[in-house]
Amino acid sequence: MQIGVVYPQTELPPEPQVVRSYVEHVGSLGFAHLLVYDHVLGADPEVHAPWEGPYDVDTTFHEPFVFFGFLAAVSRLELVTGIVILPQRQTALVAKQAAEVDLLSEGRLRLGVGVGWNPVEYEALGQDFTTRGAREEEQVALLRRLWTERSLTHEGRFDRVRGAGLSPLPAQRPIPVWMGGQSSPAYRRIGRVADGWFPQVAPGPALEEARAVVAESAEQQGRDPALIGMEGRVVKEPGDPARLLEAVEAWRLAGATHLSVNTMGQGYRGLDGHLAALSEAAEALGLRAKG
Repeated sequence: MQIGVVYPQTELPPEPQVVRSYVEHVGSLGFAHLLVYDHVLGADPEVHAPWEGPYDVDTTFHEPFVFFGFLAAVSRLELVTGIVILPQRQTALVAKQAAEVDLLSEGRLRLGVGVGWNPVEYEALGQDFTTRGAREEEQVALLRRLWTERSLTHEGRFDRVRGAGLSPLPAQRPIPVWMGGQSSPAYRRIGRVADGWFPQVAPGPALEEARAVVAESAEQQGRDPALIGMEGRVVKEPGDPARLLEAVEAWRLAGATHLSVNTMGQGYRGLDGHLAALSEAAEALGLRAKG
């Protein structure tokens, strides 16, 4: 099981030296990948009252593709979006940005996508919130063609490409596409088209029910469910690492191929606090430090 970290972008200052120090230290501890997730815009709670979303206009988010372009030059970590909200973005532009990151990182991009939850963003980006699931599935198929074909023609419900293609193509052809989501339609979509997925439930009955839907959908498409990766997420709480190890073992037994350690929301203060927590996690997990 490959173990990485979630970048605590909502709690660290958006300064280049902080980003670089964080990723260099994480890599030296033996973690294998770095995961970030996406919001282009945050809603102003005063305008959209009553606002109940987990993030708002004051929550800091890096733009994943630009962020990864920087990281490609300073780190050897696998770069993972978990997730980019694909249907609110232009498909061909996402294909171009992802291909560029994949080239600059020498094939270390894993593109996680999802449909999101915030209609305020969709409105501002000029996309339809109500058709986001159907659009995502069409987009994934088009992304893979754009990453592997010199020139293509696509006439879809949401996108049209006529005799055009990307140059240069990415190092990975195609780039792995993973999916998020926590509904039956999302699980079925994962089974049909995804290379892997990010469950939003912990190991237990709910996860087993979700896996069953994913597996059934995959089999209906003639796909082997065992080949669909699964990335869990655990929280590094302050103090005794026993709960962390218990959570990691639960994901391992559940069949996770990947795992991310998250330090956000636990009261760690600044860069030093988050890195100290990850150092404790790496020691508890027996990761091999890199010189």
